Amino acid sequence: MASSPSPSLVDAHGRTIRYLRISVTDRCDLRCRYCMAEKMTFLPRSALLQLEEIAVIAERFIARGVTKIRLSGGEPLVRRDVGELVTRLGRHVGAGLDELTMTTNGTRLAEHAPALFAAGIRRVNVSLDSLDADRFRHITRHGDLTQVLGGIAAAKAAGLAVKINTVALAGLNEDEIPAILRWCVAERHDLSLIETMPLGAIDEDRVDRFVPLTRVFERLEREFDLARDGHRTGGPARYWRVDGSGTRLGLISPLTANFCDGCNRVRLTTEGKLYACLGHDDQVDLKAALRDGGLSALDDAIDEALRIKPRRHDFSIERGATPAVARHMSVTGG
Repeated sequence: MASSPSPSLVDAHGRTIRYLRISVTDRCDLRCRYCMAEKMTFLPRSALLQLEEIAVIAERFIARGVTKIRLSGGEPLVRRDVGELVTRLGRHVGAGLDELTMTTNGTRLAEHAPALFAAGIRRVNVSLDSLDADRFRHITRHGDLTQVLGGIAAAKAAGLAVKINTVALAGLNEDEIPAILRWCVAERHDLSLIETMPLGAIDEDRVDRFVPLTRVFERLEREFDLARDGHRTGGPARYWRVDGSGTRLGLISPLTANFCDGCNRVRLTTEGKLYACLGHDDQVDLKAALRDGGLSALDDAIDEALRIKPRRHDFSIERGATPAVARHMSVTGG
């Protein structure tokens, strides 16, 4: 007989899970050098969770205490039916769900921003690693900076708060980070800086691009008046306020400042696997559980994921080392 589900989502280390990240597709219309190989093989569409299945799983998590859901990818807006999912989940905002958000590369944001706001999203994270058009194209391999900036402007006009996500990359954009922060202050966007993470095989050695955020922050402190801010969004970032502005600076540093003790997140992949930790391969198959046994089996599978959730990740950056996990970030969801 299946065991009854826990009334709340508490892992073996006593951490309560409140945050579900969902990768709605592993596909992306960019090929950022630190994230993907130039020639990627994506999952066949038949392997993906159906829209209805994503909604049922998300709603089960909401019923069990998740208060924040982030839709991601890949690039979530390349999935044609994602608007229907946003609308359905948006109905839970204020009725069990505190916040529904999305991470996007911004290429299709101009088209979708008004609908995202209407569906209940109030904040989006936009990946942006350079404000120089040629450098942006190099990092993304073929991205159009004008298109992304237009999407950010459209999101702002639609009423969406925008947080910029920038991966710090030695030799590519490290020198530009102060300028990106100044632009965010001028545009009234928050900025999160992120250390590159060893996820999936790419065409370069990540050691050559790794920048510890301690080094970046030391430079920013010389150019900006930064004060520690207790603001939390449910994610791993630690924040500072840029004095004289409405901009917060967040640091996400999985390698130089491990944040696992307070982890409140699990990740649902586009093919229905639930990873309790970004840096481990242990997972449970929620798609199989739902299709074979319905909600009861789904609850049992979620409970198993909580049981196996590790205390911390095993990320490290070493020359010639294989990635911490073989799957790319786009599969697990950012």
